[in-house]
Amino acid sequence: MREELMTDAAEAAIRAAGLRVTDSRRAVYDALLAHPHATADAVHDTVRDVVASTSLQSVYNALGDFAAAGLVRRIEPAGHPMMFELRVDDNHHHLICTSCGAVTDVDCATGHAPCLIPDDAHGYRVAVAEVTYWGLCASCAALQTSIPEEPTPTGRTS
Repeated sequence: MREELMTDAAEAAIRAAGLRVTDSRRAVYDALLAHPHATADAVHDTVRDVVASTSLQSVYNALGDFAAAGLVRRIEPAGHPMMFELRVDDNHHHLICTSCGAVTDVDCATGHAPCLIPDDAHGYRVAVAEVTYWGLCASCAALQTSIPEEPTPTGRTS
């Protein structure tokens, strides 16, 4: 029953975005419902279990179509593969663990989008601000006795 609900949600969202509903697109959407912040490879692994004939290129095509239609958001953290999420209706940011790579959504802390206004925009009209917080998730922090002084997006200390 839960799988039917996911597929119904997928079909409705894909149609609402003005895209043609296919088994592959429905499976990609369902994979993102089940696994937020997924890479294309991770989505493909999930989709293959549902629609075995779906190629990695088909997954990339669906994700690209979804992004262009505003159905998914691309996340491109430094030193990590591009990820995709369905949470597109707000201005939120991400916490990324420098040890295990876990990604967690965090709401914008300072109000309306873009929530960070540069001191000097150099003539740009800022529409979006992306913030990525890097650190250790609770599980990884519990395993380590000390946090590196200056973690970098690659997980190395400077």
